[in-house]
Amino acid sequence: MADFTAKDVQALRQATGAGMMDAKRALEETGGDMDKSKDLLREKGLADAAKRTDRVQTQGAVGSYLHQQAGRPVLGVLVALASETDFVAKSDAFQDMANDLAMHIAAASPQWVNIEDVPGDVIEKEKELIAAAARNEGKPDHIIDKIVEGRVGSFYGDNVLMEQTFVRSEKYEGSVGEMVKHLAGTMGENISVSGFSRLAVGEEADAS
Repeated sequence: MADFTAKDVQALRQATGAGMMDAKRALEETGGDMDKSKDLLREKGLADAAKRTDRVQTQGAVGSYLHQQAGRPVLGVLVALASETDFVAKSDAFQDMANDLAMHIAAASPQWVNIEDVPGDVIEKEKELIAAAARNEGKPDHIIDKIVEGRVGSFYGDNVLMEQTFVRSEKYEGSVGEMVKHLAGTMGENISVSGFSRLAVGEEADAS
């Protein structure tokens, strides 16, 4: 297991502007080496893409997905993908991304767009449940914090759109966040998901 802590992940995020899971993966891949992790993030274009997030996004597209197969629930998704310019928003790659995201949301059912969108009380409750479960499993107290940290990461991976693994691995292997940042790096401007709505017969909307 790589030798690094949550503080190392935070330090790498502050140094590069990369997302939490991106920074964690970089440290894992480099065995906890901070300098190599920075280089890895730059090579992947994640750091540079993150630094563009302060640019104003006034353009974009709405991706959509509708599933109406007989015998299965009617399901529809709308997702807003934002860009800086109309030129990028109208590109085939951008439009394809918007629709791919809608399809992913339909399949993976995320609850929030970014980690920062998850309410604090939700995370605190999740941590309490994880810690209680770990103690019930007989785990010693001195490793409970590490267990909580790891399982909270899994919680994000299951419920936060940008942390989820993209469902079509044959098209892109990695998280949704990495996929969006890769497109941003290719296009040379800030691109982000500004919100989504997932509706199904008998279900309430999931939106961020």
